[in-house]
Amino acid sequence: MKTEHVPAPWGWRSASYWMTLSIALAILLIGLRFMLAPQLSMDDFGIGPLTDSALTYGRIKGIRDIFSGLALLALGLTRMKKATAYVFTAAIIIPFTDCLLIYQQNGVDLPRLLVHGGTAVYMVIASFLLFRNSYKPTT
Repeated sequence: MKTEHVPAPWGWRSASYWMTLSIALAILLIGLRFMLAPQLSMDDFGIGPLTDSALTYGRIKGIRDIFSGLALLALGLTRMKKATAYVFTAAIIIPFTDCLLIYQQNGVDLPRLLVHGGTAVYMVIASFLLFRNSYKPTT
């Protein structure tokens, strides 16, 4: 008897699939909001006050968020679990760094720290699920 490792199906029935798509959609919407309403977005993010250079940074963040959301959506919708797992795991550095930057600028700003830190924890859990059971043995 020969055993093969076939990639496990990944899609609508997987928690990691929905966790990944929800972050992709959320970051896409956040990016759009940074482009369309930079002042409001920067206040909510924890960056302030608004200056011309800060506005430019806000728009730079917005377009990068849009790209990140579209890239994750493309990987998820094409059901490329392994590629999604690597990209999603690497992206954990973003909310983690955001959390540190907010702490550095605002000190203990608990609501904003919880948003960024909570996002990092959520992404760690999703990454664990993405790498778990990537293959199922067949006979």
